[in-house]
Amino acid sequence: MHPTRRSARRTLVAAALVLAVCLWASGAPSVLYPAYAARWDLTPLTVTSVFATYPLALLVMLVLAGGLADVVGRRRAMLAGLTLIGLGAVSFAVAQGVGLLFVGRALQGVGVGLAMSAASAAVVESFPDGARRSAGTVTTASTSGGLVLAMVVGGTLAQLAPLPLVLTYVVLAVATVVTLALVLLTPHSRGTTRDLRPRLPRFARGTGRHVVIAALAVVVAYSVGAVFMALGAQMARQLTGTTSLLVIGLLLGLSSAVIGVTALVLARVDPSVSVAVGAAVSLAGLALMVVTGRAGSLGVFVAWCVVSGIGYSLTFAGGVGIVGREAPATHRAGTFSLVYLAGYFFQTVVSVGLGALATAHGLPAAIDVGAAGVGALGVGLLAAAVVDLRRTRYRRLRAWQHRRAPEHTA
Repeated sequence: MHPTRRSARRTLVAAALVLAVCLWASGAPSVLYPAYAARWDLTPLTVTSVFATYPLALLVMLVLAGGLADVVGRRRAMLAGLTLIGLGAVSFAVAQGVGLLFVGRALQGVGVGLAMSAASAAVVESFPDGARRSAGTVTTASTSGGLVLAMVVGGTLAQLAPLPLVLTYVVLAVATVVTLALVLLTPHSRGTTRDLRPRLPRFARGTGRHVVIAALAVVVAYSVGAVFMALGAQMARQLTGTTSLLVIGLLLGLSSAVIGVTALVLARVDPSVSVAVGAAVSLAGLALMVVTGRAGSLGVFVAWCVVSGIGYSLTFAGGVGIVGREAPATHRAGTFSLVYLAGYFFQTVVSVGLGALATAHGLPAAIDVGAAGVGALGVGLLAAAVVDLRRTRYRRLRAWQHRRAPEHTA
């Protein structure tokens, strides 16, 4: 294999693992929240506030240094982010009260804010120009793999191993160190711009329409994910009548597994088509969530996990694919940061809002309001995606007619 191609493959593997660790860190506490609530008598609002600390810290990081990887290089940003993620895992492992849970989530949020945009850009740049559609598939499969590890491995260790609130984070810390070592083995990367002035994440001129659609796609995916992460464990616990963290972890991990499988099966779907179909499927998933809340059926809950996973995969992969296709290298990490900034902002609002509703009015009310709010975003994304597809098809038709015109004239 050519040395340059070998280096690109090494970078692709390392960046994909960074994305998996980012989402593993994001989801690791989710399956354990019922155990924390029982041990320390936490309200649903407190639990979801701990959950929301992660995206809030990530938002601050993206605002202050969203395009940092474009300046210092993808490798350095990933290394710094992984270091903070590891420290966050240690904070959770030694926590003796809710205070260190907030600290751990804040460290993880800042770390993921540094590493995720850099890793997403590195994945895109590891492919030749003609194959960059695959970047969305790799990113989605990697992140879903991280969530599966968070739910299934976390639930298994918490249920069957000693020190249930410690061992999960020890394993995460070890995985983070291994990934950091692999990133160290990748080639040094320079920044794609020398503009060192601090500024908000931004996109290149002429890409605004595509960035808006990509951002809205990630917003819908992350909002669906926020509903699932914030309320899924409680719903699974009520429907199964079990306190087994292994069972809860397996149920929550099902959706993450579906996300990864969908991304691999539909890898060749055009990103714009993926966004449109994903928006429609996400709306169907929200309807199933409402039915689950009203009927109290485990079968419908499983159906919701599957359909929501498919919708998440299509919208997220499509959004990432659009950024990879449209954003130039000098703005790529900044554009990813902007898209993730929008996604995590809505994730924070949704998770905190649902926690407050569940505390004040009960789980059914939170489910109904969450479905209505996220559904409105899904309808907006579907409309924008359909208009964009029609506009793109018209532009391609005109270009084809223009190419054919000289032949008819001759």
